[in-house]
Amino acid sequence: MSELAATPNDLTPTARPLPIAGGTGMMGRARDFMSQPAVIKALPAIAFVGLIGLAALLWMTFSQAPGRTLFSGLADSDKAAVVEALQGAGIAHQLDSSTGAVTVSEDDYHQARMVAAAQGLPRGAPDGGQVMENLPLGASRAVEGERIRAARQMDLARTIEAIDAVRTARVHIADNGQSVFVRDRASPGASVMLTLESGRSLSDGQVQAIIHLVASSIPNLNPEQVSVVDQNGRLLSRAGGSDGASGESERQLAVQQATEGRYREAIATLLTPILGAGNFTAEVSAEMDFSQTEASREAFPEASRALRSEQGTVTQETNAQPAAGGIPGTLANEAPPPATTTPDPNNPNAVPGAPATANETRRNEQYARNYAVGREISVTRQQTGTVKRLSVAVAVRNPEGGRPLTRDEIQSLENLIRGAVGFSQQRGDMVALTARSFVSEEATAVSWWQEAWLSPIVRSVGGLILALTFLLVIARPLMKRLTAAAARRAESRNQVREEIAAAVQEHAKTGGSHVTIDMIEAAPSYEARAELIRNFVRQDPARAALVVRDLIRADTQGAA
Repeated sequence: MSELAATPNDLTPTARPLPIAGGTGMMGRARDFMSQPAVIKALPAIAFVGLIGLAALLWMTFSQAPGRTLFSGLADSDKAAVVEALQGAGIAHQLDSSTGAVTVSEDDYHQARMVAAAQGLPRGAPDGGQVMENLPLGASRAVEGERIRAARQMDLARTIEAIDAVRTARVHIADNGQSVFVRDRASPGASVMLTLESGRSLSDGQVQAIIHLVASSIPNLNPEQVSVVDQNGRLLSRAGGSDGASGESERQLAVQQATEGRYREAIATLLTPILGAGNFTAEVSAEMDFSQTEASREAFPEASRALRSEQGTVTQETNAQPAAGGIPGTLANEAPPPATTTPDPNNPNAVPGAPATANETRRNEQYARNYAVGREISVTRQQTGTVKRLSVAVAVRNPEGGRPLTRDEIQSLENLIRGAVGFSQQRGDMVALTARSFVSEEATAVSWWQEAWLSPIVRSVGGLILALTFLLVIARPLMKRLTAAAARRAESRNQVREEIAAAVQEHAKTGGSHVTIDMIEAAPSYEARAELIRNFVRQDPARAALVVRDLIRADTQGAA
């Protein structure tokens, strides 16, 4: 009975693929795998799914907003704190492996900045105390000096950052140390680099405060040796340095702008309740006088004179008849001099021109008087920054569709403006007021290409166009070629199968010597299959009975 048993190969039909030319190695095994009929049949679907995934990847890549650096150059502790804060807020972020910068999407940049600022991040560099604590043991004097200088610079930077308008600060100190030789001593210097908050600026007083803060913290440092620079490269310590003329010009310009602003504010305060906000516009031009004039005057008032001391002498002479004397001669015989006409104060009864008589008395007084004279010295300094001339121009809007302002109303408004600015005819001030129809001020429309909603749409549409272009230009032709190749392979297989079936059918008709289960399965039609079964039964009835028995058993077990 052993020779009558049906073998599994005879009872079970197996599909035997056509032999193909294979190869050795990875490429050969790959070609063999790709040449299998099931793989060839599923290849178009696999390629289509892969192309769709690639197109989706392209769309996601190009539709995402570009990245923007959030923080760079942070310490590891601050970097970890920032990343933790972003993860807690659900903001996608990336960490650059080469630079260590934290980057976020352009759309999430401002939100990420606010999240970090709410938690006080970044906390900044360590202070001087931490630097001194980390000073290594056995350090040389030069290293110790540099560490101490770095600690001082960090402490000054942290102190300056406490100012509201300053975001970050860096302080550099140039000090060669004190020398024992006086001629070799050099005064230290310092420079401060400030990064100001967006839209903020420092006043001259704040800059001077920073200069004096640094100068007071460093021994023997002159405030003139401190330079302050902002992130735009502007020298803020110009007024305290060598460029005094430029600093004075800026100060005068600031005074002029403040004066003009004060006058404009006074005009706006006066006209707003009368005309309404937006119904007028005013401009003020103030010509300022910054010249410095100093005059001194010395005077001696007539009424402030007083006698301090007096010295005098009084002499009195009596005129007697002189006796004859002298040397006789010509002079003694001359006539006496002519009589004087000056009256004698001591003898009011004397006749002018009469010769002096005997026993006449003359009085002579001489006095020296010293007076204390009052002295007045006055010094006059003219005030700087005074208004030399003022020009005011005001334009008033005429009511739309209403009655325009009359001449009397315009004159009344002009008088009010003159009173508000302190009009002075002696200075040559001028006030001009006119009523006109204003051009309608429409809201400044942002161009459509500058709208915030356009950028995401452009990115999305651009990514979609790229994906569609990839599908139509690359994927579609590739799919067509793959489908055509698969169709050609299927047609070739069908042709070979038809040839085999025809050969089997011809073999069945001619009564071949051996019929197998594979030949029966490959029969193209029912007639050919029935003919092959009959031949199979004729050539081996025992095996046919075994096959029928196994089929009946299989049907019985399936029914049970």
